[in-house]
Amino acid sequence: MVTDINYYFSDFSKFPVKGFFDGMKYPWEPLFKAKDFLDDQLVLPDVKEMRGKALGACDFYGNYFVDEGTVLYNGVTIIGPVYIGKNCEIMPGSIIRPYTILGDSCVLGHCSEVKHCVVFNGAKIQSTSFAGDCVIGASARIGSGAITANRKFDQTVVTIKHEGGRIDLGTDYFGCVLGDNSRIGANAVTQPGTHIGRYTWIYPSTNVRGFIPSQKRVYQEAPLAIQDNEIHDLKP
Repeated sequence: MVTDINYYFSDFSKFPVKGFFDGMKYPWEPLFKAKDFLDDQLVLPDVKEMRGKALGACDFYGNYFVDEGTVLYNGVTIIGPVYIGKNCEIMPGSIIRPYTILGDSCVLGHCSEVKHCVVFNGAKIQSTSFAGDCVIGASARIGSGAITANRKFDQTVVTIKHEGGRIDLGTDYFGCVLGDNSRIGANAVTQPGTHIGRYTWIYPSTNVRGFIPSQKRVYQEAPLAIQDNEIHDLKP
């Protein structure tokens, strides 16, 4: 397991929250800082600022900041505190839950759900997918219907392998770390605590866990069964 934040993310200077990553060593640290940052910057001063545009009826709860050029389509729900950068597209029916920070030029697809994530610039989370308690790199992709599972079945605290031992993260909610320009294909699943390096592709319908290095293609080989079928005219 590689636990250096620089292994997964390469350019922190373009993130809209300047200095947000200063002093960070581990790739999961942004999630913990997001809570303190949003409480300090949005909750305590009671910020509710919409600089973008809502096309249709959207629901806002709690505190939020939506920057210029961002478009929210009808049916979007924001449950603050939430920070959204510039020039994002939030498609109909999307839900953004507390302690999420979206960078600039991100896309959330139709009926996607994002909860307590830090998302670098240019990332896309496609239709009907779920990203929970994740750090998602620049220009990374989460395909339609993909799930980043964020809690173990036994609800115990998440630990990460590190230098022959384990680091206790002090939380039972942790999704995945997805490196810059990596892709999780449609209907794939990442198990809690998964770390995926940069430029790696997780193919559709693949289930992954643990550490996946950079520049890999990951898929589950299985023979496809094809059999003869009788003709059945389906009812209207």
